[in-house]
Amino acid sequence: MKHPSPAAEDYLKVIYGHTEWQPKPIGPSALAARLGVAPSSVTEMVKKLATAGLVAHAPYGPLTLTDAGYRRASAIVRRHRLIETWLVHEMGYRWDEVHDEAEVLEHSISDRLVEAIDARLSYPTRDPHGDLIPSADGVVAPVSALLLADATRGDTGTVLRISDRDPAMLRDLAAASIVPETGLTVIGPRIVRLPSGEVRTLTPAMAESIWIAPGRACDV
Repeated sequence: MKHPSPAAEDYLKVIYGHTEWQPKPIGPSALAARLGVAPSSVTEMVKKLATAGLVAHAPYGPLTLTDAGYRRASAIVRRHRLIETWLVHEMGYRWDEVHDEAEVLEHSISDRLVEAIDARLSYPTRDPHGDLIPSADGVVAPVSALLLADATRGDTGTVLRISDRDPAMLRDLAAASIVPETGLTVIGPRIVRLPSGEVRTLTPAMAESIWIAPGRACDV
């Protein structure tokens, strides 16, 4: 596999993304569910990726990226997130509209255009959802983050990242004034207070999709 196919790159990207915000590696079943493919398809692709030296795994065990796999995965993640950022800041897209567009464009634009977009945007470090944009050499700055579902009463912080898997949820959160950089304080299970004093009750899915950078946000 001299250069991974778009399908192979999608596998690498999901494996990469699974451990960005928690340490447990992804298993074949979860990978199949995340990609919406049959387990047999995962088995076949993983064999190809392992043969190419991009993925390490034991039969039926969790999947991890090799150094080469990490480099390729971080490159495609960089493309995806720069494209999302460009679409929002330059093309007038909303943050809930960019994921699918970026899924297509990330496999087709040149490295030269990727770097031109990066420069045009003044080298952003986060995409519109707060996800970290790897540098050209695959480096991402470490961050301290707390999943909102794991937060307890009195925890405060600033929204660091919101999963982009559900566009409808992103629209609902934006309508509730909860976006990256929003300060909040947890005042009860899935209940938060914003700096404005407004109180929001979140769904379980929302609480499982928001990460905060711990720190003072507003009084309980």
